[in-house]
Amino acid sequence: MLNIIQKRSWWFAFSGILVLVSVVALLVWGLRPSIDFTGGNLLELQLSNPELNQTSLYNIIKDNNFDNNPVIQTSATENRYMIRLKSIDEVAHQALFSKIQEADPGVEELRYEFIGSVIGQELKSRAFYAIILVVIGMILYVAWAFRKVSYQISSWACGFIAVFALLHDILIVLGLFAILGHFMQVEVGLPFVAALLTILGYSVNDTIVVFDRIRENLHKKGKHSDFEETVNISVNETIARSINTSFTTLIVLIMVFFLGGATLKFFILALIVGITVGTYSSIFLASTLLVTTQKFFAKR
Repeated sequence: MLNIIQKRSWWFAFSGILVLVSVVALLVWGLRPSIDFTGGNLLELQLSNPELNQTSLYNIIKDNNFDNNPVIQTSATENRYMIRLKSIDEVAHQALFSKIQEADPGVEELRYEFIGSVIGQELKSRAFYAIILVVIGMILYVAWAFRKVSYQISSWACGFIAVFALLHDILIVLGLFAILGHFMQVEVGLPFVAALLTILGYSVNDTIVVFDRIRENLHKKGKHSDFEETVNISVNETIARSINTSFTTLIVLIMVFFLGGATLKFFILALIVGITVGTYSSIFLASTLLVTTQKFFAKR
């Protein structure tokens, strides 16, 4: 059996370094918003060359320095694409269309116009309130689930520790993209927001599974059980399940990262990092924080 809980100082040091680097990166460089947040130009094209696809258009735009991270969406009509770019003038617009014409002489420009921010103030507010409600709901659920074993540790403390582990995961992903934004000009937009919401759900699920096993074992062993030993046993009982589940998910994501289109790469990268960190925090961080908190209140 692995002595995961006894080595908690290692996990705290490792997480502390990751969080510190992430916070510094966010404070110094911040995130680079894409046109989803800043607005830009909308270009709708009807292609005639079936070999010119979404990835090809992305590479034409990026390689010629029109936009480092254009958003390209397919339409219900075959070979029709919607392209969102950062704000460019008419000269750059004509130059871009000429480059696309070189690859597809029969291309038609159906629409070209300026677009405002996709995520307005109202949507930002709703997203913020939605996250707050999710966090509150998670705290209430964990507190309710641990209500019968709160003689060892407060059920409310369990809820707040689960949320802390969740914020740890999101913060590391944000820090990574702040670094990528500074050194590789990677921008964040709607796909990144979707990735963060997915990570929230995945990380919550992983932490709840570990905590649920701890709750079951505490209930079986009773009031006089050794809390640290019980938590360590519970983590060992769930570690294989957590790692195997995450590993199978990561296999698919890694395949999509290397074989999928260029427009999906950083969305998939955020998922890969978030799921990896979420699995780590559920096993090595949340459970060890639980023991540290219990010992602190026991001494008092």
